[in-house]
Amino acid sequence: MIMQLYRGELFYFTGLSANGEPCWSYYEDGALCVEDGRVLETGDYLSLKTKHPKSREVDYRGYLLMPGFVDAHIHFVQSEMIGMSASQLLDWLSDYTFPLEGRFADKQHCLRIADVFVHELFRNGTTACAAFGSIHAASVDALLGSAAKYKMCMIAGKAHSNRYAPESLCEKPEKGAEDVRILIEKWHGKGRLHYAITPRFSVSCVSEELKICGVLHEEFPDTYIQTHLSENKSEVETVMGLYPGSKDYLQTYEENGLLTERSLFAHGIYLSDSELKRIAENKAVIVHCPTSNSFLGSGIYDMHRANEFGIHTALGTDVGAGTTFSMFQTMGESYKVQQIKGYMMPVMETFYKATLGSAQALHLEKEIGSLLPGRFADFIVVDYTSTIPQRLRMDYLEKLGKATIGQKLFGLQTMADDRAVKATYVAGDCVYEL
Repeated sequence: MIMQLYRGELFYFTGLSANGEPCWSYYEDGALCVEDGRVLETGDYLSLKTKHPKSREVDYRGYLLMPGFVDAHIHFVQSEMIGMSASQLLDWLSDYTFPLEGRFADKQHCLRIADVFVHELFRNGTTACAAFGSIHAASVDALLGSAAKYKMCMIAGKAHSNRYAPESLCEKPEKGAEDVRILIEKWHGKGRLHYAITPRFSVSCVSEELKICGVLHEEFPDTYIQTHLSENKSEVETVMGLYPGSKDYLQTYEENGLLTERSLFAHGIYLSDSELKRIAENKAVIVHCPTSNSFLGSGIYDMHRANEFGIHTALGTDVGAGTTFSMFQTMGESYKVQQIKGYMMPVMETFYKATLGSAQALHLEKEIGSLLPGRFADFIVVDYTSTIPQRLRMDYLEKLGKATIGQKLFGLQTMADDRAVKATYVAGDCVYEL
């Protein structure tokens, strides 16, 4: 295969410094060399063009080339219900989520929404994600099958639930475990696909269900665990009423083998110091979902506090309580809610958490989240000036002589959406172009 050389402004993270600050590489006139679906090397354009004169050049001058986004928490089966009005979390689940997820008993519906979902991720520059299915195995079959067509990195799992939901969305724990073993055998580790043990949350799972989830992870230790934790005050109170022997919400997972370095806990808004300490000690991950938390009035995740505890925080859109597939808008919302908490989150922190930081949270930093040599060529082509206000802002920055990469990224974080994504590449193939 002929090596491809993509020319444009180039930016990506390389890791963390000794004091935990993101490190990055930036080339104003850069080149990204791709061969056999992976990054061969990066650098300034003139040097690499001289080194590889026979490469096939794709000219993206005037645009930013950066790694595709990694969405660490999203509900594939809630794609149809973004923006549904309800008072707060538990009412929203009853009014909209459960009726919609019941439709995923229909295989054809699963296939249709899976294709729409994957395309919408690409349209918004997301090239990898950790996604929830419904309790139906067919939902995960459809989603991972759609991702496989594009050689996409996808983590997914069927939800476990056996109470606090309609009968059609409850299952016997043994039947759920049987379905999971079949799905793991079929999909986990095949290509770029991974399976996640997925108890919806402790409200919807009796202790036996959580225990079986822990047994499944022990049986398949390289799977992931994804669930929800301390999203809403009423949810926390409900959990403590259902598990009176537990000292806190986290213990309902911890005592069942679900607090590990491969655990992804969405939200984490109302955690005690003890819970944060135990999450950090076990190297588990909290996924911050700011548009969802604002939309449902759940509360504000304290990023600065989590950072002080050494928590690894990733970012997620949390569609469908989350109001957008766009990680640009998710980063912008995160910045705003952290400002309310008194923490002016640096733009490099938000972009890091949406790319390499999330990849590290998923133990996939050698594969995704960066454009270092050997990584899959999952990247996006970004237009700084996709709207008139963005163009005006860029003109003003240039007049001030302040058009730094930090200022340009901050503009994207604050103002960009799907219109800023000119093209999306997965494993070196263009899967979306505006």
